[in-house]
Amino acid sequence: MKKNLLFITFIIFTISISINSFASYEGYGEHMGREGPPPAGPYKLGFKELERAIKTEKKGKIKKAKIKYEKALEYFLKANAENPANPDIFNYLGLCNAKLGLNENAEIYYLLGLELDDQHKSIKFNLGIFYLDQNRINDTKEILASLKDCGCEEYENLKILTNK
Repeated sequence: MKKNLLFITFIIFTISISINSFASYEGYGEHMGREGPPPAGPYKLGFKELERAIKTEKKGKIKKAKIKYEKALEYFLKANAENPANPDIFNYLGLCNAKLGLNENAEIYYLLGLELDDQHKSIKFNLGIFYLDQNRINDTKEILASLKDCGCEEYENLKILTNK
């Protein structure tokens, strides 16, 4: 299963490199009928929407926050299609899915991100919070133990939340 996933990721990565090579050809896209800077990509748009969703949720506006999480999720799915081997995108996909109650998807995205970068502190922190919310205390403690030697705020914050 892991080999198939890695093979598919490699194929998508190879295709995206080919497309990017074609797009970088001199003259391609120069006369697209608009002026000014190019529009922001889906990763940046997703990140901005995720920030808005978190702020809205903190204000207690849960329904509006859910709409923003859904929009952020759409942007991150597009970003993942453009750049399928980015652990940061998997982290945000996991976070959006968790916030929307799509728990199985959330865990899958977090674990895929960790397959790409097993030292990614933010993914570990968010996965630890996810496990804590799922009342999977032993899994949370495993994540906490894996962060112990990083000397990072993710460890300290997860430790505080675990001991509540």
